[in-house]
Amino acid sequence: MRRRSRSGPVFRAVDGYGKAAEDRLLADSIGGIVNAPARPPATTGSNLPGTALCAGLATQAAANGVSERVIMKQTQHRSLNTLRRYIREGSLFRENAASQVGL
Repeated sequence: MRRRSRSGPVFRAVDGYGKAAEDRLLADSIGGIVNAPARPPATTGSNLPGTALCAGLATQAAANGVSERVIMKQTQHRSLNTLRRYIREGSLFRENAASQVGL
């Protein structure tokens, strides 16, 4: 679908007729959009929430040496403590026994 408008949000909901909504997509919608193509139709349960995507970005950025100030600007965190929780939670996937044995 080609975007006709030159102003307003870039990421918008689109209805079944291909008509884009005026408002931006909500952050909670992102997890569902990302999971929909990856999930087999009969699968239920584990979904990747939008917060996991944000934590992954924050964690990888921190691992690559990006300053917390720059990460906060990108993720729109207002609290350094909250940002650091995202970074710490994301590091659980790299710093665990399974990753050390190649799983």
